[in-house]
Parts: sequence; structure tokens; C-alpha cells
Amino acid sequence: MTVRTTTPGLPDLSSQDPHWWRQAVIYQIYPRSFADADGDGLGDLRGITQRLTHLAALGVDALWLSPFYPSELADGGYDVEDYRDVDPRLGTLDDFGALVAEAHRLGLKVIVDLVPNHTSHRHVWFQEALNAGPGSAARDRYVFRDGRGPGGELPPTDWQSVFGGSAWQRVPDGQWYLHLFTPEQPDLNWENEQVRADFRTTLKFWSDRGVDGFRVDVAHALAKDLSEPLRDLGSPERSREAALTEFAPGTHPFYDRDEVHEIYRDWRKIMDAYTPPRMAVAEAWVPGARRALYARPDELGQAFNFEYLQARWDAGELRRVITGSLAGASAAGASATWVLSNHDVVRHTSRLMLPPGTDDNAWLLSGGHAPAVDEAAGLRRARAATLLMLALPGSAYVYQGEELGLPEVADLPTEVLQDPIWEQTGHVRKGRDGCRVPLPWTTTGPSYGFGPGGSWLPQPPAFAEYAVEAQDGVPGSTLELYRTALRLRRKLLDGETLTWAEDAPPGVLQFDRSDRWRCVANLTGAPVSLPAGEVLVTSAPLQDGRLGPDTTAWLAR
Repeated sequence: MTVRTTTPGLPDLSSQDPHWWRQAVIYQIYPRSFADADGDGLGDLRGITQRLTHLAALGVDALWLSPFYPSELADGGYDVEDYRDVDPRLGTLDDFGALVAEAHRLGLKVIVDLVPNHTSHRHVWFQEALNAGPGSAARDRYVFRDGRGPGGELPPTDWQSVFGGSAWQRVPDGQWYLHLFTPEQPDLNWENEQVRADFRTTLKFWSDRGVDGFRVDVAHALAKDLSEPLRDLGSPERSREAALTEFAPGTHPFYDRDEVHEIYRDWRKIMDAYTPPRMAVAEAWVPGARRALYARPDELGQAFNFEYLQARWDAGELRRVITGSLAGASAAGASATWVLSNHDVVRHTSRLMLPPGTDDNAWLLSGGHAPAVDEAAGLRRARAATLLMLALPGSAYVYQGEELGLPEVADLPTEVLQDPIWEQTGHVRKGRDGCRVPLPWTTTGPSYGFGPGGSWLPQPPAFAEYAVEAQDGVPGSTLELYRTALRLRRKLLDGETLTWAEDAPPGVLQFDRSDRWRCVANLTGAPVSLPAGEVLVTSAPLQDGRLGPDTTAWLAR
């Protein structure tokens, strides 16, 4: 297999530019599913390092590593036992250093996941808390409370876990601890100064090892109203992020509270002490106006834009989302972010083909058969959506495998599922394993090149046709489309604004980026004529010189 190791004309991204992230393309790696060097079926750091030339050839600016810390994998690595070490199944700190060094040699920045809302129940602090007993300083690092009822046998509140069921777990001495996710993920108490100090140390630890930025998990949940008595929400449904609108801004008991911003202002002082300053991006599932607060220059600087990910394939809806996102980012002094897929959602090659109103979980439970998804049509739409996203001002976050056009593996047998959602919901929600299936690198072999010893989740036979080897150097392949688009994007970028064409036909999105180039996306079911200009790239071949259905084009003006 031929693998390109350089991309001509790209700038050196190991430079000291403090604003490199504002219009970067960042590639998310789910380490356990990217590449396995030691043959145990689990992706690892050495496997990532060996495949970094793929990212350099692709033309991305940075890579974001989902958690690689010691973990029992109760929640895919987001149950962290030690924030300043590497899971021995994935490598060592020396392996991490080698990864960073090689990434920087190739001109790639490195971002790591930070998980500050909760630890693993195996974390030394939580074990100390269990042994120390009620009222101890060790328990004050977490959220422990007495239960309700005559014997304290009822949870302290009606708060619900994101993964289903009560957000409280009882311990042998009778107290309860809070876990907004799995019981193996006890929530930290961010009113405790030891907690704050320890995360300052963690920020410095990884920054000193060359990390260029941080993705902050569940950034909106750290601050909680722990004043007594704790408030009930009234019904389980109100515990969800979607219920934020039922509370005055900043007053929900445990989501998006105003006090959380003090934490990030403190972090920004640490990150700005480095040259260049370390960047950060918030995972904050909150309404747009509130989300922009996390992206202020004196806080994290960026926040994920989930409205774009959740938008239907509809020109009017996408235009509203894009316009609102750009306005919100500008008002905060940030740059916008765009994402179509990640490790928590159905891959957009499949998702964008689901009819409006489809319940993703019901579709997964059907094995992807109700409704059936036309994979060829899904890939066409996904390519068009990607080219549209990459034309927008701001940063684009690309999830591993989308450059290959991978669909969701919706028909994973239930006996192989690893996501705790499946068990914690009593087999009601299938979970996120379908987007986490290990990548195919070659067209043959026991794991299609993922590693010499198979893969921790089964790969479907169809993955062979999506493999890097099958697409490398093949004109028109999805991999080559990404390479072409990313190369052009870096040459064309100029400013962080766009101008909509008000005379575009219904169902067509058209906008200019400065006076140099424009993007046209046809979301209708029929071909449309293109405006004047040299065609630079299209997501699908033109049809008699016209832009076909579900197709995007970039044109020089």
C-alpha cells in the first residue's frame, strides 16, 4: 500500500502561532479503535504513532485523542483512574512522548481529552473516600449525601443519570454518592480546593509534555448547587440537558451553572502561560447563547457546535444554524466550530439518510433495517455535507473513519456490545458501539490492517471496500476527496466570515468566502445550474455541467 508522508505546500504547524486553532481541521482519534501495534485487539499509542503519516497526508492540522488514561473501560475510557498516566494496555508515558514528537515533526498539533466532571470509582481519591466514612475530608472531594426516608434508603434527590436510572449510588455505610453518568464515574465536588488544585497540576503536566490543547468533557456540569437541601427536579425527564430551558439561565442544579465559568477563567491563566498558549474546546450541551460563554477568550476559547451536528439535511435549517453559530462565536470573540460525527453519535453517512423524526435508538435496535438506509445515497449525502462543512469559517472537527466514508455498524450483535448504556438502561438503548468499530486499513487480514490480533469489536466484511488501501490514490474515492478538499481549504482560507447569495434557488445553499471563492450545495432532488467560476472540487461528478442532487461544489470567483 502506498502511503503519502508529506503534503506539499502546507505550513509548519509546529510554529508558535497563538491562533492556529481558529480555522484548523482537527481529527478525532478514539485510541482503542484507531490502530493496534501489539496485537491484543485494542488500539494503542504506538499504533497511532505508526499511522500519523495518514493524518499528515490527509491534510489535517491537529489530532484530538479521546481518553488514553488508566481505566477499567466502564465508559469507554471516560472513567479515569489516573489523569497523569497512560493505560498500560495502550502504552506508556514514553510512548505518549514519542507520539507527540512524531506529530510535531509532521506538523500536527496534539489535543488531549480532559475529563473533569468525574473520576473512576477506582481512583485513589474515591477509594480513600469509601474508607474514610461520612463527614471526612476525603468524601468532600466528591458529592456524598445521606439518603431520604426513615432509614436513608431513598436517594437524596430525583436526579437521573444520563445513561438511565438514578444518579445516586448507595455505599455500604448508608450514604449515597452522585454519578451523572455510570456508577463507576462518581462526580467530583468542584467547590473543593483540592479538586481545583489537582486539575491545575494536570493541565501543567500535559502542557509540559508538549500537548497543544485540551478538549473538555462535559464542560457544563462541573459546578453544582450543593446547598442544603438539594433540590428535586420534579420528574426524571427534567434531569436531561434538554430541560435546561425550564430553568432561568445559570440556575439548573447541576448543568450550565454560572459558577462554572470561574473554573475556566482560572484554567485560562495556566494555558496562557505557555508559548503558544494552549487552546481548549468545551463539550457543552447547552443552548447556543449560553454555549458561547464557554468560548470567551478568557475561558476555553471554543465550544462544540452541536446544533450543526443535529441539523436535518435541509437548506433552510442549515442556513439558520450556520448564521446563528457564526453570530454567537463572533459575539464571544471565538471562532465557530463544526462537526458531523464523533464517538457519541450515529455516523453521518448513515444518520443523514434517516427520515426526519426517526428515533436513532430504535433504528439501531432494528439493526439498521427499520428504515433501511441506502449506503450509496448516504455516502453521496455525507460527502456533500463534508464539503459544505469544510467551506465554513472556523474549525472543523473530523471523526476518524469519516474520511473513508464509513457507515454506522448498526447490526452489532447485542452480545458484543461494550457501551454501558446497553446494560444500564436494561437493554432499552443500544449505545454507541456502532460508531466505534475499529478502522479498516487494508482490504484483507483478520482485522483489515487494524492490528495483527483481531479487533475488540467485530468489523463487517463490507469494511474491506472502505479501507485506506482500497481508496488511496483512487480518483473519486472519499479519501481522495478529503485530501483534495483539505489541501484547497488551506490555500483558500481568508478571514472568518461568509456572505450568503440571496438569489440561490430554493433548497440550495450558496455563499462567498471573501472575493476568492464560493461554495454551492444542492440539497434538492434535481440538478441545478452553477454560477460562473472555475470549479475547484465537487463532492460528486457534475451532471452535464450541472450540480447534481446532494452535491456540493467549490468555485473560484
